[in-house]
Amino acid sequence: MYLDVADLRTFYDLPMGQLLRGLIGQQVREFWPDLKGERLLGIGYAGPFMRPYLGNAERCIAAMPAQQGAVPWPWEADTASGLVLDGCLPFSDAAFDRVMMVHVLDHCKDASDVVREAWRVLAPGGRLMAIVPNRRGLWARSELSPFGYGRPYSRGQLRELMQSCQFDVLGDKEALFMPPTRNISVLRSARTWEAIGRRVWPAFGGLLLMEVEKKVFRTIPAGGKKSALRVLKPVFVPEGAPAGLKPVRHSGLGVVRALRRG
Repeated sequence: MYLDVADLRTFYDLPMGQLLRGLIGQQVREFWPDLKGERLLGIGYAGPFMRPYLGNAERCIAAMPAQQGAVPWPWEADTASGLVLDGCLPFSDAAFDRVMMVHVLDHCKDASDVVREAWRVLAPGGRLMAIVPNRRGLWARSELSPFGYGRPYSRGQLRELMQSCQFDVLGDKEALFMPPTRNISVLRSARTWEAIGRRVWPAFGGLLLMEVEKKVFRTIPAGGKKSALRVLKPVFVPEGAPAGLKPVRHSGLGVVRALRRG
């Protein structure tokens, strides 16, 4: 079940939300340092993490699920956000180069439908980034952030979901190693917590980030080169058989076979 968009906007305006925006955004930019000239689509509530790309991406569009609601985004420019239905995006095939998913796979009813629809609107070789709560992490068990209200994933579960929807996994990492708390001293030392956690307990980050690439299958053209393999048909060659067949004895099995000439 989705959270209300007003609650999400309020959270990211609070000090804790602004801190998480910076910590998570840093990991996002390590995957995607620059999107100059590319078309970016955010599904769910991805606006806080898409903002760094507003200056150089060709276009940035925020698709917000109808069950969640929508708000104008970005506030400093013409609105580029709108309501969409899960599994039914109002865009043509191959319309985007990148897709970012935040607060959607952990809240939607059918994650496969959402991912397959993202596959459709991605250009061949396009990349998708999913940000979800980590099943092992503490943030999935805390109600201090939106990441504690959805369905968490393990790395294996997220990888299996992406591969089943025709994506190749390029890389993944954890983020958010600080404990979920409003304690001021912990919040002020958040970056220290991140550095220590990444070295000491790397598998217990609060979030999983996974980058995948759209996989397009190559078809075999009609009338292409025939296979070099011959088909052997076990037959008995009776007397008076057509001249086009001749018996061949297989030395290993002692089976009489016939091969068509030519």
